[in-house]
Amino acid sequence: MIKIKNNFDLNSTITCGQIFRYLKRDDEFIVILKDRVISLKEDKDYIEIRSNDENNLEEIVNDYFDLNRDYEEIKNDIVKRDSKMKEAIEFSKGLKMIHQDPFETIISYVISQNNRVPSIANSLNLIAKDHGKKVLFEGYEYYLFPSYDELKNLSVSDYRNYKVGFRDKYLYEIVKSINDSKLDINKIYDMKSEDALDYLMTFKGVGPKVASCILLFAYQKFDVYPTDTWVKKFMKDDYNIEGEASIRKYTKSVYGKYSGLAIQYMFNFKRNKKKI
Repeated sequence: MIKIKNNFDLNSTITCGQIFRYLKRDDEFIVILKDRVISLKEDKDYIEIRSNDENNLEEIVNDYFDLNRDYEEIKNDIVKRDSKMKEAIEFSKGLKMIHQDPFETIISYVISQNNRVPSIANSLNLIAKDHGKKVLFEGYEYYLFPSYDELKNLSVSDYRNYKVGFRDKYLYEIVKSINDSKLDINKIYDMKSEDALDYLMTFKGVGPKVASCILLFAYQKFDVYPTDTWVKKFMKDDYNIEGEASIRKYTKSVYGKYSGLAIQYMFNFKRNKKKI
C-alpha cells in the first residue's frame, strides 16, 4: 500500500465520464488500469492506494490521474480569459483529466455513441472477460482490457455478442485497421490536435465528439472540445449560445489551448451542481 496526498477530487475525477471500468465498493473505488487493478480510499489528508501489482505504483498513479500537472495555473488562465467560468472552476476543484490507455479509450468511445454509461461499461467488461488477462485482487476477479492483437481474430458477429449494437462493424474495422497498421495509435501523440482529429475521423464510427474524447482522455490534448447535452445546457443558460458549431467556435476563440478542460468544468458543474 502507498499513500499520496489527497489534493484531487477522487469521486468527480473517476465518475465524470472519462472512464467506464471502475467499481464503487463501500468507501473505496476499484479502477482497472491497463496492466493492474488499483483500490483508492480517502483517509483524511491522504488517499490510500493498493494494487495487485505495487511495482512503481506511485509513478503509475501519478501518471494516470495526471497529478504532476499544475492545474491551478490552467484554471487561472481560463478565468483570466472568461471570468464567468470562476464558479464552475471553483465547483470543480480537484478534478483531473485521466491519462488512459489509447486503445481502450478508442474502443470505449466508439461504443459510447448514443449509448448509456452502464451499457458501455457492460460491453467493455464482457470483451475483457473473454479476451483479457484475469487478475485476482483481494478476493475478487477482474479482467484487464485486451490489446488489439488479442482481438485481431474477432468477427463482426463476435462484437455483436458483446451487446455493442450497430457499433459492431465499427469496432471490427478499427481493430483490423490497427493490426494492419492503417491506424497508428502511437503517432497521434506527436500530431497537432486538428490533424489528429482529421486522422481519427477517417475511420468509420469516429465522429467529432468521439475523436475529441479520445484525444482528451488518452492523449491529453487539452485544446479539443467534446460537447454533450450538459455542455450545451451550460452554454445556452450562461452564454445564450446554441448549436454545436457555435459552441466550438466560442470555446476555441476564448479558451484556446485549454478548451477541453474548460468544457469539462462546464460539464461537471452543470451535471452535478443540482445534486448538492
